[in-house]
Amino acid sequence: MLPHYTFHHELDKLNKKLLELSAKAEDRVRRAAQVIDSQDPVTIQSIIVSDYEIDELEIEVEEDCLKILALHQPVASDLRFIIAVIKINNEIERIADIAVNMAMRVETISKCRPIEIGFDFSTMSDKVTTMLRMSLDALVHRDAKSARKVFLIDDEVDAMRNEAYRHITKMIPSHPNEADCLINTYLLARHLERIADRATNIAEEVVYLVEGTIVRAVS
Repeated sequence: MLPHYTFHHELDKLNKKLLELSAKAEDRVRRAAQVIDSQDPVTIQSIIVSDYEIDELEIEVEEDCLKILALHQPVASDLRFIIAVIKINNEIERIADIAVNMAMRVETISKCRPIEIGFDFSTMSDKVTTMLRMSLDALVHRDAKSARKVFLIDDEVDAMRNEAYRHITKMIPSHPNEADCLINTYLLARHLERIADRATNIAEEVVYLVEGTIVRAVS
């Protein structure tokens, strides 16, 4: 087994990489949310082509976790930290993938004839980005109380997803030629809801990390 100071140095490096990954994913989600309204082609492409950056960093974090487990055999809170990082790392990478999917949906929608949907995506986007920021801040500060607050907002996002579904399914019969674009528009709400679910998963892992208890938010 390697010296103790080396172990804590590796944990510190791992934590910094996870925070870097979190910041990149949060930025991507924020830009994907903004592009729903702007439909800016430059931003859309920048989101899509930067996908490899988070994928590579996610692999690095996972490899570092496995290396620490193999070389140091951590126990107690240190072991909980490694387990939480492995799970959170995966959630963050998937969140970033969903943001890319959102950008691709918007790219498709931008080529359609404009239709007034009657659904406010900006409110839903704000809720989702708030959830993600809260869960990541709770991770940084090891704050289980703040992490639990994320669970409450998840229900609000689910309700908004259902509202988007109702709005758009009512419109399809009167706009049959735009059915594909309307479905893609609904899928934006679905993508946002999935990001919210994964932000909730991160919050659950923060509670586990801090308290050592497994929680599952009920939505």
